[in-house]
Amino acid sequence: MGERKASKDGDRKVGRRALLVGGLAAAAGTAMLARDELARLWWRTPGVEKPRKEGEVDYAGARWVAASDANWRRADRPDDFGIDMVIVHVTQGSFDSAVKAFQDPGHKAATHYIVRQDGHVTQMIRELDVAYHAGNRDYNERSVGIEHEGFVDRPQDFTDEMYEASARLTARICARYDIPVDRRHIIGHVEVPGTDHTDPGPHWDWDTYMRLVRAARTAPA
Repeated sequence: MGERKASKDGDRKVGRRALLVGGLAAAAGTAMLARDELARLWWRTPGVEKPRKEGEVDYAGARWVAASDANWRRADRPDDFGIDMVIVHVTQGSFDSAVKAFQDPGHKAATHYIVRQDGHVTQMIRELDVAYHAGNRDYNERSVGIEHEGFVDRPQDFTDEMYEASARLTARICARYDIPVDRRHIIGHVEVPGTDHTDPGPHWDWDTYMRLVRAARTAPA
């Protein structure tokens, strides 16, 4: 779980500031800020992990099914890697086959979420963690991946229920990490540099999808 050099330098600067503030504890507001900074530093200390609840999901509408830990890397996003992108995938198979593949340690890939044709959402990897889904390490570290049940050459697989459920999910991810709702930040797997994948393919209706994401993003939570 290697951290970038800039992140380590940032920790050192915050640490000096926190110690200085700690020495000026007479100011109550400043002391509270120091405690907050020290708490954040504690979580980022090597060997210290944030507490997690088994089966916990990041999206309220999702059901948890764990992927094999060989298909993702434990992280502490967005503290160690900022999240600024959602990547759209298509399973090239059934929902059940995708779940089975992501639970297989030999598969070496998985997304955070799978959206079924009926709109059901399953989460398999926490957004905190880096999923092996994009075929590009930098894009893996900075994105959340969403699979969609179906085949790229079958437009009938992309149902209204799927588009609507996925759009609500993407809208919540964008809200959580302040990701702009545009095609620079919501992309298909085919748009990842270095990939050999073509999904979501020519039948994925980007205009409809982005319209639904924008509507969900501005709707009351």
